[in-house]
Amino acid sequence: MKPISPILFLCLVILIYSGCETRGNIRLPEHQSSEVKSQAAETRLPADAASILAKAQVPVLCYHQLRDFKSSDSLSARDYIVPVSTFRQHIKALADSGYQTLLPQQLSDYLVYGQPLPPKPVMITFDDTRSDQFDIALPELNKYGFKGVFFIMTVSIGKPGYMNKEQIRQLAAQGHIIGLHTWDHKNVKNYSNEDWEIQINKPRKQLESVTGKKIEHFAYPFGLWNKEALLKIKQLGFKSAFQLSAKRDEDEPLYCIRRIIVPGNWSTTALLKHMKGSF
Repeated sequence: MKPISPILFLCLVILIYSGCETRGNIRLPEHQSSEVKSQAAETRLPADAASILAKAQVPVLCYHQLRDFKSSDSLSARDYIVPVSTFRQHIKALADSGYQTLLPQQLSDYLVYGQPLPPKPVMITFDDTRSDQFDIALPELNKYGFKGVFFIMTVSIGKPGYMNKEQIRQLAAQGHIIGLHTWDHKNVKNYSNEDWEIQINKPRKQLESVTGKKIEHFAYPFGLWNKEALLKIKQLGFKSAFQLSAKRDEDEPLYCIRRIIVPGNWSTTALLKHMKGSF
């Protein structure tokens, strides 16, 4: 058999490696790269709770309504309402400061398996299914190449002022994460046995039907939780759950990840300051 010519050998090498995304010295198709990274992380031994709690926390922001203030809005209501121009300034400031958005699976891989984070990670989350999150937040996130996490309260889907199924489907299709925020925002600390079916199982299946993807992340209504609810959420197969700013559970820190609500009166300076001070 004649030896292969150097030119033919070079052509074969180019064919093997062309059209793929670089991952170290191996190149993977783009749609598989994040999956492979996560699978590679899971081949390592998982960290215990104490090790997870000892790691630096990632800033996780929580937005609700995006609209201009009304004279009828109380001071407490304005904690949950962010004017449109302020929100746009927040997202621009994050981009200008070099922040990169993180999704829940990436956060879990960092906490549990030690996967590296981008230099300045931040997670941007949205609660309650408001339509302004699609109309206002989505274009701003897309403008800077950011991805968000949208926790859906399913009772509101399709109602005036809230997202419909097609908008939720589009979010998921664009690579944003859809999480569950219960059926009608009932406090998980008060659940009876039937509530788990009504508030969690049925709406979870509904969202999976809408998005065509598994719903693996959960946000507690009002940010409130107890040990019993936390363990139930884990038992139901969620990979992570998000609270607000209470102390994390010493045994199951992945099921009480901290967030901060971004109120409407925070300037960009205040936002960046609170992110550094709170996490």
